[in-house]
Amino acid sequence: MPECVVCAAEITVDDSTIKGELIECKDCGTELEVVGVNPLELAEAPTEQEDWGQ
Repeated sequence: MPECVVCAAEITVDDSTIKGELIECKDCGTELEVVGVNPLELAEAPTEQEDWGQ
């Protein structure tokens, strides 16, 4: 079972989970990104930055 990289809570995913999918940890609220599917690997999702029209 994969764990949250921030709080180590178990993360429940289904068989249709794909690379690049975003999942929220139910314990700490951190947004996690699926970076690998075989084996399942999670990383903290990058935060979006403002473009400011540039």
